[in-house]
Amino acid sequence: MSLMSRLLALWCCCAPSLLLVGRADGQLGQRQCVQSLTCSRWGGASSPRLFQDGDISYLASCPCLSDRLQYPTFFRTIPSDVYQARVFAQLVIRYKWSWIGAVITNTAYGRTALQIFQEEIQGAEVCLAFVVTHERENVMRDIRRAALAIQASTARVILIFSWYADVVHLFMQLDKLNVTDRLFLASESWSTSGNLLQNPVSSRVAGGVLGVAIRSSPIPGFERYLRSLNPSHRPDDEFLSEFWEKEFGCSPSSNATKIPGDSSPSLPPCRGTESLERVQNLLTDTSQLRVTYNVYLAAYAAAHALHSLLSCSNGESSSGQNISACYSPKHIKPREVLQHLMSVNFTTPQGEQFYFQGADVPAQYDLVNWQKTPEGQFKLVMVGRLDGFGLQVNESAIQWNTESNQVPTSQCTASCPPGTRKATRKREPLCCFDCFPCADGEISNKSGSIHCERCPVEFWPNEERTACIPQQLDFLSFNETLGITLTTAAVTGTTVTAAVFVVFLWHRHTPVVRANNSELSFLLLVSLKLCFLCSLVFIGRPSAWSCRFQQAAFGISFVLCVSCLQVKTIVVLAAFRSARPGAEALIRWFGPSQQRGSVCLLTCIQIVICAIWLSLSPPVPHRDLGFQGSKVTMECAMESVVGFSLVLGYIGLLACTCLILAFFARNLPDNFNEAKLITFSMLIFCAVWVAFVPAYVSSPGKYTVAVEIFAILSSSYGLLLCIFAPKCFIILLRPEKNTKKHLMTR
Repeated sequence: MSLMSRLLALWCCCAPSLLLVGRADGQLGQRQCVQSLTCSRWGGASSPRLFQDGDISYLASCPCLSDRLQYPTFFRTIPSDVYQARVFAQLVIRYKWSWIGAVITNTAYGRTALQIFQEEIQGAEVCLAFVVTHERENVMRDIRRAALAIQASTARVILIFSWYADVVHLFMQLDKLNVTDRLFLASESWSTSGNLLQNPVSSRVAGGVLGVAIRSSPIPGFERYLRSLNPSHRPDDEFLSEFWEKEFGCSPSSNATKIPGDSSPSLPPCRGTESLERVQNLLTDTSQLRVTYNVYLAAYAAAHALHSLLSCSNGESSSGQNISACYSPKHIKPREVLQHLMSVNFTTPQGEQFYFQGADVPAQYDLVNWQKTPEGQFKLVMVGRLDGFGLQVNESAIQWNTESNQVPTSQCTASCPPGTRKATRKREPLCCFDCFPCADGEISNKSGSIHCERCPVEFWPNEERTACIPQQLDFLSFNETLGITLTTAAVTGTTVTAAVFVVFLWHRHTPVVRANNSELSFLLLVSLKLCFLCSLVFIGRPSAWSCRFQQAAFGISFVLCVSCLQVKTIVVLAAFRSARPGAEALIRWFGPSQQRGSVCLLTCIQIVICAIWLSLSPPVPHRDLGFQGSKVTMECAMESVVGFSLVLGYIGLLACTCLILAFFARNLPDNFNEAKLITFSMLIFCAVWVAFVPAYVSSPGKYTVAVEIFAILSSSYGLLLCIFAPKCFIILLRPEKNTKKHLMTR
């Protein structure tokens, strides 16, 4: 017999003191000894008891048993339920299942696991849609309630911490309700249950189950040992004899007698050639050794503790002298075995390091997946493993319960896409929310954003509101419809003015042209042409040069135009005043040279105003960020409002003066009295520019420029048509009226 085998035999004989304990919910309760290990004597002498109360559990997973103050002599080879609850929390977070249902047994096993699970998912945006507990006393009623809760909930992932017998009832209820699209997370108590895997109801209800299972590992020589079992070698093993009868249909005992009252036919005796070598069933299947492997580790831990205790070791006494300590099996004390059990550290034949951390071993679990076979039943496939605190998952090996085998979703509300933000609903969990588009000027570039971020200056969101892009420069250009329309109007006005100039030049000797001061008329046509042309300077991308030139050209051209009209009106008044006795000198004092001088003087005043304004604080190109949008307006910013106001004010002063003078001269007797035409034209001129001010202030972006161009063109067309259209009509269409006789007729 090997040394380790002899130590195992010694441990078995001490079973009343050092016990292998099965599952214990909350308390140690009933203890279960392993019946398959037989005690024997070592060296012909009976071995003493090692412990009064020493326990190594292979199945008790309650976290409470880790408390060394309450259970100082307790050890176990199965991880605490804390770790499997953490595994489920990691899976839920990993696959973004934010809406989870839970069915738990109302015991320490279920309550503790749920509490740990809730602690782990805090801050991870995972919510429990419902929690249903069931008790042993009312299991059918509670299971029915749990099935209805699962059916009514929108949660597609259900966590179940219950015994496999309760899960069987739950699946039957779900099958009756035709609930077949849920994914179940299985605790180790039912994830590897053969009854559930082979149950037809499970195949209809529980596809793609993900479960935590006690780790599985092969035991060297165990399968060979099982297949070598034979009733002839173990005639007193009733279990083996019964198994033999069911497997081979014969009686291994040659002297078997029929039990009185037993109506079953007697079995023929076995031939002795029967063997388990080729038998495939649950007894000979050693591919899923889970609880058995925990028992194996517990036994070897005890054996290694004894081996360490019985080995002679050198130590140091309290006085500092080296001593040699050797223990005899007859004089072993429980406290000494406990001390050695705490320091057990060995490597299993599979290469795993085994040691105790207090009462526990390092957490190790298998992550298993229920996958359908071609026959329609489930098989257990390992798809991951927990080693220590790291979860490793082979995602490609998982078979989900979705048609496309994609990871199922379980959300109260689908994650808000980029470009939107989450808004929680009143009196509902955080996982239930509404999605609202980001406001103007804001973006969110990831799913599930709580807040939208505002774009920096000179940036604006794209159409999806997922990214900030540079704002497009916007200005009144020659390529857009508005720019083309205004350009066409300006060019047309210039052309018409040029045509009128040619007509007047061709008919310069006719009475109509000569009677109304032909020199001022030609100068007025030139100024009108400049007014039409200056509007073109406002179109296009603003620059430092264009911003200065456009305002100067506008101000000087209109002052020249209005000055000509004002002088023409004064000439009319002077001509009629000079007809009175004693007023002949009036017209001489306001002759052609004085008229030209007056126009130049009035125009030079505007030139001086523009020169001072543009030299001190000229308009400059500026990006208008006040109007938020995907485009930023490029405009000429008025650095000095006073300068621009003086330019407009001077034009307005001349226009008002001209209007008043023309109004006084409107009724003078003359067939070609130009004062009437000037009066009407100046009314239009003033009306246009009075309306211009509020329209200019209220127009956004590039439309401020369009409003100014429209005012320039409107007033220019008004002057051109009101003053020159009647004259051109007579010159071209009524030449009989273009005579001195008709001119002098009242």
